[in-house]
Parts: sequence; C-alpha cells; structure tokens
Amino acid sequence: MLAKGRKVAGRREEMSANYAFGPQDDDAIIKHRLLTRTTTTRGEPPLKKLQKKFMSFATEIEKDADNISDCERLYKAFLHEINTFELPLLKSKAVVDANIREKESFNELQVEIERQILHAKTDIEDLKKQLEQSKIERQHKEECEAIRKLISLQPPRSETEKLIADLEKEITDLKAENVACIRTLELRKKQFALLLHVVEELQISIEDEQKSIADELRAIAGEQKMSMEEGSVGASDSMVVD
Repeated sequence: MLAKGRKVAGRREEMSANYAFGPQDDDAIIKHRLLTRTTTTRGEPPLKKLQKKFMSFATEIEKDADNISDCERLYKAFLHEINTFELPLLKSKAVVDANIREKESFNELQVEIERQILHAKTDIEDLKKQLEQSKIERQHKEECEAIRKLISLQPPRSETEKLIADLEKEITDLKAENVACIRTLELRKKQFALLLHVVEELQISIEDEQKSIADELRAIAGEQKMSMEEGSVGASDSMVVD
C-alpha cells in the first residue's frame, strides 16, 4: 500500500513536471485558443490549416505551368477552409455577444439586487425603530394597566373623602383633647406647686411649734428643777432647825 502511494505520488509529480504553463497563464492560453480556434491540443489548429491552404493556393498561382484546374481546386479548398474557419468565428461572436448581453443583464440584475438590498436595509432600520417604539408603547400600556389595577383596588372617592373627613374630625377632637389635657396638666402643676408650698409652710410651722414646745418643756423642766432644789433646801433647813 505504501509503495503504491509512493508510485501515485511520483506519477503526479511527473505529470505536474510535464506542464509547460502554470495556472497564471490559463487566461492567455484560452484567449489564444478562442482567437485561433485551437480548442484542443490534438490535431492541427484551424488557423494553421487555413494558412497551409492559402500557401498551397499562392504557390500554385505563382507557377508558370498550365495549372488552372489545380488553382481552381486549391482555391475552392481555400474558400472551403475559410468558410470552415469563419463559421466557428461567427458562433464564437454570437456566444460573445450573448455573453455580453448576459453580462449586461447580470450587471443590471446586480444593480437591482443592490438597490433591493439597500431598500431592505432601510426597511430593516425602519422596522427596528418601529419595534423599539412598539416596545416603549407596550411598556407604557403595561404600566398604565398596572396603575389601573392598583386604582381599581382602591375604595371609591366618596368613601375616601368620608374617611378623610372622619380622620380630620378625629384629629380636631384629639387636638382639643390635647389642649384640655395641657390646660389640666398646667392647672395640676400649679395646684401641686401650691400644695408643695403649703406643705413646706406647714412643715416650717410644725418645726417652729415643735421648737417652741421643746423650749416650753425645757423651761418647765427648769422651773421644776429649781422648785425641787428649793424644796430640798427648805427641808434641810427645817431639819437643821429641828
């Protein structure tokens, strides 16, 4: 298998080595073959055959011998070769004209396709803008629908106004009650301050009374002590007298 692969590779290298022209010469060779009608490498090229027919006819004419029949025969052969050479040229010209028309049609079609592509791109951009606008509008609609649902969940306006009025009345009542409580508290503060003052004065008077009572008790105790001392002295004097 390896030997066979090497053999094929060697054959390919040999075939590629026998090529007289490279790929870059293909266009020139094809153009030359179309002009000279040499479409194959086998046989004699048509232009060369035509040249041979012309040279044979010209050579025969230049002879001095009586060769009119040969000249006519070579002339007819030359004309036949010209016709044979001209017919493929006409065919090639028709093919070239058809190709030119087809190329022009293709160019027009290409221009039309490019115009349609440009128009399609413009339409795509417009559709993109419309899509973005539609998205924004849809988002707005969804937001409006959500707000509408929230609003529908809320009580009617009359109930809300009644509730607000009740709350305002309750706030007013609470404010009035708060004012009354503040006044009552101020009154209680004043009364408590007066009570404290009275208690303080009472305490002072009690302390004064206690002090005067204590003084009186001390005075009484002093008097009793003095009277007792005086009694004891009289008794001693009487005992002495006895």
